[in-house]
Amino acid sequence: MSNLIQFVANQDDLSTDKGFQFKFYCDKCRNGHMSRFQPNSVGIAGELMRAAGSLFGGYFSDAGNAAYHVQRAIGGKAHDEALEKAVQEGKQYFKQCTRCGHWVCPDVCWNSKAGLCEDCAPDEHEELAAQQSQAAREQIYTKTREQNYTKDLDFTNRAGIVQCTSCNAKLNPGQKFCPECGTPNAAAQAKEKFCGDCGASMKPEQRFCAECGAKN
Repeated sequence: MSNLIQFVANQDDLSTDKGFQFKFYCDKCRNGHMSRFQPNSVGIAGELMRAAGSLFGGYFSDAGNAAYHVQRAIGGKAHDEALEKAVQEGKQYFKQCTRCGHWVCPDVCWNSKAGLCEDCAPDEHEELAAQQSQAAREQIYTKTREQNYTKDLDFTNRAGIVQCTSCNAKLNPGQKFCPECGTPNAAAQAKEKFCGDCGASMKPEQRFCAECGAKN
């Protein structure tokens, strides 16, 4: 019985009929390496057969199908040999954690002091920094919700939305002229009102003076 090929869970097979190539990934950060391209002699033979078919006016019109069947017949063994070779090459760039079995990159995801991957044995300084950042994020979340950011909002919409009577641009409550076309804002330019009897200041909507009771 042939030996099983290790290291196949975290790889992409990029092989074609032209040759074999594989990408191997770190189980933790997904960084990785690509194996060297290994030409496929069957694929090359198929290309020659297809080229001959086009040169000789279709004499080898079934050459493409023939190459496909040849590929199916012996491509499996050739593919397995290429994969095994690529695995031996790829394993040089990863370390396997004896606790979880994952293959990880030694530069980023391996804790050399513990001899385990950082999922199983996190780096103390990195973990401390991560937990501090997490705690700060949670505190910011809590404290921002303790503040009242809506106390100055008009929830009853008493002021309403003021628009320019000429161009319909949105106006702020205190703007006397439209910033888009210069049209006067009648709502902001209401003249100050005074009582005709005592001269006290009155609001525009007042009908009686609050000081002397005179009707205005």
